[in-house]
Amino acid sequence: MTTGNASPNTLCEAFQDTVASHGDAVALRTPGDGVVITWRQYGERVRRIAAGLAKLGVRHGDTVGIMLTNRPEFHLVDTGALHAGATPFSVYNTLAPEQLNYVLTNAGNKVMVCEEQFLPVLRKAVEGTAVEHIVCVDADAEGATTLRELEAGGDPGFDFESTWRAVEPGDLVTIIYTSGTTGPPKGVELTHANLLAERDAAVDFAGDVTGDRVISYLPDAHIANRIVTHYLAITNAAQVTTLADIKQAVTVLPEVRPTFFLAVPQVWYKLKAAIELALAEESSPIKRRLGQWAIGVGRQSARLASDGTTPPRTLLLQHSLADRLVLRAVRKKLGLDQVRLAVTGAAPISPDVVEFVLGLGIPCCEVWGLSETCAAATINPPGAIRIGTVGKAVRGVKLRLADDGELLVAGPTVMKGYRGDPAKTAEAIDADGWLHTGDIGTIDADGYVTIVDRKKELIVNSSGKNMSPSNIEGTIRAASPLIGGAVVIGNDRPYVVALLTLDPDAAAAFATRNGIGNGSPGDLASNPLVRTEIDRAVAAANAKLSRVEQVKKSTLLPATWEPGGDEFTPTMKLRRKPIDAKYAREIESLYAG
Repeated sequence: MTTGNASPNTLCEAFQDTVASHGDAVALRTPGDGVVITWRQYGERVRRIAAGLAKLGVRHGDTVGIMLTNRPEFHLVDTGALHAGATPFSVYNTLAPEQLNYVLTNAGNKVMVCEEQFLPVLRKAVEGTAVEHIVCVDADAEGATTLRELEAGGDPGFDFESTWRAVEPGDLVTIIYTSGTTGPPKGVELTHANLLAERDAAVDFAGDVTGDRVISYLPDAHIANRIVTHYLAITNAAQVTTLADIKQAVTVLPEVRPTFFLAVPQVWYKLKAAIELALAEESSPIKRRLGQWAIGVGRQSARLASDGTTPPRTLLLQHSLADRLVLRAVRKKLGLDQVRLAVTGAAPISPDVVEFVLGLGIPCCEVWGLSETCAAATINPPGAIRIGTVGKAVRGVKLRLADDGELLVAGPTVMKGYRGDPAKTAEAIDADGWLHTGDIGTIDADGYVTIVDRKKELIVNSSGKNMSPSNIEGTIRAASPLIGGAVVIGNDRPYVVALLTLDPDAAAAFATRNGIGNGSPGDLASNPLVRTEIDRAVAAANAKLSRVEQVKKSTLLPATWEPGGDEFTPTMKLRRKPIDAKYAREIESLYAG
């Protein structure tokens, strides 16, 4: 929040307010305090980086590309570019040279900031683009400028103050390139006004988040991470801990003890799996039963709260005891005991997992939105969470349903348009200003939204029955910690089948617990004990699904699906068409006979 009497009009203005009012507070850090940067230091480096970019020819309205892991330099460079009047954007680090070339051609940037590890792919990708300068933040590489040199060699005539003050609310704050699950990525143009409207919406549901602690581990090319751990951090003086490795997201929690925690469903699935595994391995039967009882009481309380039902007095007493004896200690051990607000988004999540997390006493609010809506368009209000829904429209956002059930959005957070593509912009935003989201949903009498699935991903079987693949997949994922990836197939087919993969961590623990040895996921996929557990999980999931949704056959693949690979986008959305093509033989074998 700005310290002045009026709200800031641009992110630059918000940043300068925060530097002035919280100069000695820590702004950016890495685990173990390997790097610690205060807001005052952050401000000084932004000034130098802006001058350095100006020396490279960056002017108001230009673009600056960023290809970095989650590290403090991302924040420094992005904010420095904004103060130079430019539009910084991030690219996914898993892009192939051809894909990266497409993005850079669309962006038209002269400067690219990267790490040494990305130089080989970047040098192939920049051919034929407007890129003239490469800045490497972590090495002295041939043909590249170091970040140190950029900061030291700024344009001496650069007027920092007048340049950042010349930035206007309608200027672009960034370009978010979609992850390309249905074709080439589109460049979503978002303005300072879009971002600050989203900030106002966030403060409206979260309250005063000044001084919060957040963790940056998702790709900064994704709008959710950019909003929560960069833009909101700037406007609300939050402390950001950056993680170079997404696999540290759970293990670093006890050190950071975040107060605002954003997680994709994959993190919540792994958290649930870790707790269930710890209970299974508990040597004391009394402690094991006590833990299971406490979590059961917590889940029952969460479900009643979600349903708007007043819990009986006996349950209130049991919940208080469960929290005192077990749940409070679980939250502390996880490092989530100081969380005011946790958010799950970016992909669908099983209601069963949301209930489990809420049952632990972690205020986990499911949100829904798109890059095109500047992240969250709906959120479950803290204190009024309804499990299975994505909540209500955030401040300033209007919702309605098209005749076919597609969810339409209008308001100040809707994008300016797709970069260089007026035709696709016109397809997405109609003449009345409604963004057609591509999601099928429902809206109840209280304004709570339930997402059915992506319009183009709904399964219609050979009998004409419609069903949601993400609902089926979420139910399967929640049935066993062993399952790391799940995709169901059934379009124009007589029944539903599933391709499954193992979660590497859970599989290794299962192998140790059952004396199988240290087999790879590929070896474990053929193990009879593993297969029995997977079959049990599928059967348990089927018991919660309607007959037409039930998985009749499944296969456990000898593979691991990683973020940014053939099967998952960097934010763990399924790439359905590539999966269908890659595993065509396995799919056909499930339908044979």
